[in-house]
Amino acid sequence: MNPSKTSLKKAWDALKEQFPKLRIKDAADRLDVSEAELVSTQKDAIRLQEDWSGLFSEVEQLGYVMALTRNESVVHERKGEYHNISFNKHVGLVLDPDIDLRIFPGKFGFAFAVPVKNSRGTLYSVQFFDKYGTAIHKIYLMNEDKLPAYNALISKFKHPDQNSLLKIETAERTGDYEVSPEVNENSFLNEWAELKDTHDFYPLLKKFKVDRTRALKIAEGRFSYKVDNSTTELMLLKASENEVPVMVFVSSGGVIQIHSGKVSKIKKMDNWLNVLDPEFNLHLREDHIAQSWIVEKPTEDGIVTSLEIFDKDNNNIVTFFGVRKPGIPELESWKDLMSELRSESVAV
Repeated sequence: MNPSKTSLKKAWDALKEQFPKLRIKDAADRLDVSEAELVSTQKDAIRLQEDWSGLFSEVEQLGYVMALTRNESVVHERKGEYHNISFNKHVGLVLDPDIDLRIFPGKFGFAFAVPVKNSRGTLYSVQFFDKYGTAIHKIYLMNEDKLPAYNALISKFKHPDQNSLLKIETAERTGDYEVSPEVNENSFLNEWAELKDTHDFYPLLKKFKVDRTRALKIAEGRFSYKVDNSTTELMLLKASENEVPVMVFVSSGGVIQIHSGKVSKIKKMDNWLNVLDPEFNLHLREDHIAQSWIVEKPTEDGIVTSLEIFDKDNNNIVTFFGVRKPGIPELESWKDLMSELRSESVAV
């Protein structure tokens, strides 16, 4: 092992002795390194080649798995199978009722096959990291009878260099597009009113060089409504009680993971608001919520309404919609729920 990796492993081992239940991400934060760097010191972690489309296509052979995508404030876990996988130059798709992903390979930096030991045994995983070494997607094997397929994936994509230090990007992260201090608000709102699809909203922001939270402030009272930061909990409880199917979008910066369906078991533990259903888990740090907005976007199918949640740095941490498909109007039950939340949860 590289000498620098050896010293990092010793520091991590010492930390684990002191805090045996410390998660690897929290250990990385304490040691002021990236999670990918810590993973690379594990004796049984195997670095994989940077063939993103190839790796994701091979994951289909693993059958029933758990897909995990997280950011600093939310963890999104969905069980199912990877199907209908496709890649073009900029975006990859996994389109299945259970595992539903948007993948941005330009953000990816590293991948590892990682056995994760816990009190119940060993979880075999494939873990993806961005160029900064931050975890952006993890896949956990759920059926051990798929171990041969997992080992075949490792054999096919094993990186020829298992020893060198990772080349972690250290430059300051920048936004995906330039933001301008000057915005023609009337023109922006007029074009918002002419939207035909929810996917047209991001290009609209980019065109006017305006970030999302500023856009919501500009549109407040017309297309956007600031609500209390307890609204997410209230929405999940009411959606559960009334069996309103929801879509839950969480982005890690490199992957957007989407759950579509009903939510049932809603439980709070300390600062965490949780959905604890058999096939879907969501873990949201409520103390990270700085802004909550109900947002309306015109489409060819009528108004589509979302609940959008932001942290103190104006990062979107999770977005909720009612379940819908293109060509189908928004669910009346979701529309009614959003209307009820608007009237009950106006931010002061």
